[in-house]
Amino acid sequence: MNILIITGGSKGIGKALAEKYASQNYKVYSLARSITDLQNITQISVDLSIIEQLEKTFLRLFDEINNNKISSISLINNAGRLGKISNLENITTKDIFKSIQLNTTTPLILASLFIKLTKRLHVKKQIINISSGAAIKPYAGWSIYCTSKAALDMMTKNIAEEQKEVKNGVLSFGIRPGVVDTEMQNQIRNTKETDFKNLQRFIDLKDKNELFSSEFVANTIYKLDREEKLINGETVDLRDFV
Repeated sequence: MNILIITGGSKGIGKALAEKYASQNYKVYSLARSITDLQNITQISVDLSIIEQLEKTFLRLFDEINNNKISSISLINNAGRLGKISNLENITTKDIFKSIQLNTTTPLILASLFIKLTKRLHVKKQIINISSGAAIKPYAGWSIYCTSKAALDMMTKNIAEEQKEVKNGVLSFGIRPGVVDTEMQNQIRNTKETDFKNLQRFIDLKDKNELFSSEFVANTIYKLDREEKLINGETVDLRDFV
C-alpha cells in the first residue's frame, strides 16, 4: 500500500493533491481543520496550529498506518497562511506567531515525527514541502510569509543532509508551485495597494488568465514524484518543468 499524509488537504493545492494521489490508488490521509466532500480520502479534523493536538493526532494516525502493509509513505507539508499583508511594523504579534507556527513550526514538528515513526520501515520514505517563490524573492508586505518559506527551504536541505548517511533514510524535497488560482490569491487581490505595492502584478496575472489551476499543479507534482525527477535536498520551481 502506498500512503500519503498531507496537511491542508481540504482546499486549494492540498485538495487537488489529495484527490490526485487517491485516484492513483494511494491511501490518503488529510490533516486539516475543515472536512469537505472528498472521495476515497480519510479526513482528520485537527487544528495544525495547536501543537499538543497535532502531535497526538499524528501519533494516533501512525497507530492505524502501522497495521497496514506499506510499500511507500510520503508526507506533504502543504498547509500554510499568508497572514496580514502589510509592512512588518503593522503586523500584530499574534498574526506573526500564527503564520510562523503554521508555515514553519508545524512542518518541522511533523517532519520530526515522520522520520522517527518511519525509522523501522524499509520502504521509500519521503517528505515534500510546498514552498513558494517568496522564499527567494522579497516582497514588501510579505515579510512573515517570505521568511517562513525561506525557513521551509532550509528545512528541506537539512533533512536531506541529516538523512543521507542513514540506511534507508527519508528523502526530502521542496516544490515552488508558481502562482496558483487559490483563496490566497483572492486575499492578495483584495489587499490595499498601500499595504502591498506589487498588487497590480497579481491582478494582471488573474485578468490575463496566467494563474495555474490547483489541478494542474497537483498533476505536475504527482508526475515529478512518480518519475523521480525531484532532487533530494533541493527545492524546484514547477515552472521549470512546464
